[in-house]
Amino acid sequence: MKKILFSLGLLIAILMIGTFGYMWIEDSSFLDGLYMTMITITTVGYSEVVHLSPAGKLFTMVIIFLGVGFVLYLVSKITETVVEGGLQRILGRITMEKKVAKLKDHYIVCGYGRIGKEICKSLKENNRTFVVVERDRQEVKRIDNKGYFVLEGEASDDEVLLQAGIKQAKGLIAVVSSDADNVYIVLSARGLNPDLFIMARSSGVEGTETKLLRAGANKVVSPYFIGAIRMAQLVVRPTVVDFVDLTVQGELGLRLEELSVSARASFVNKTLMGSDLRQRFDVIVVAIKSQLGEMLFNPSPHTEIREGDTLVVLGKHDNIKALEVEL
Repeated sequence: MKKILFSLGLLIAILMIGTFGYMWIEDSSFLDGLYMTMITITTVGYSEVVHLSPAGKLFTMVIIFLGVGFVLYLVSKITETVVEGGLQRILGRITMEKKVAKLKDHYIVCGYGRIGKEICKSLKENNRTFVVVERDRQEVKRIDNKGYFVLEGEASDDEVLLQAGIKQAKGLIAVVSSDADNVYIVLSARGLNPDLFIMARSSGVEGTETKLLRAGANKVVSPYFIGAIRMAQLVVRPTVVDFVDLTVQGELGLRLEELSVSARASFVNKTLMGSDLRQRFDVIVVAIKSQLGEMLFNPSPHTEIREGDTLVVLGKHDNIKALEVEL
């Protein structure tokens, strides 16, 4: 599109040069000069409305040399754009930007590499709305084919983040391959939305986590560190790791979920024993996180449930679904 607009600009420039050239050399009117230029560069060859002097003939030859070839080039570019789907891509991008502009409380995933793909897959499975920002045009096509919201561009660009709806977003996940790029993304995102939850990927290089946190990230995750810990745990505690994996993935028919307690919940300000959660929904409350961020593991039956608390529960899918309705 930029090439076409640039070419159109040059075409207008050639038309103006030809028009004013005829006005200066042959003392023609603006309309006659424009007419002469048009029939010259388009090779139409209608009758001349301006009598050409030797200087005018030389000027006409220059216009033919410059203009005819350029018009053919412009036509080929427009044809190429339409034939190869460039126009369709432009219209599709405009449509996508309009859809993204309507989103609210969504997540922005910056980068669609190996980690970004898994994050998007998990967000999709858990019915979370998200937008992918990716600079690779071919990758953007593949993301669009999956039905995800996607924008092409640099995730550290303020304009791209604004198009992704960062003002209305719930969180941003920076997982591009470079630590420096992730730092720039976090800095840009924090400047545009001070209240945004930001999670960033770290390569594990010493000092990277500190820089990302200083830039404004709420959480920093190193896939290499997590992978190393997991491998060690598989050696030391293989049964525990297998149980957690099966629980999280739902292969045991169980689900480990976090649920926020709202004011309308019937068991607000009641103890765990008084809430009858185990009897009514057949779920286990593994932990309770307060609004202040304090985490209480394996809470006692006398622990009081308050509005704004987050319950970490373990149970069957249907039972947790029923509890979500209650909350």
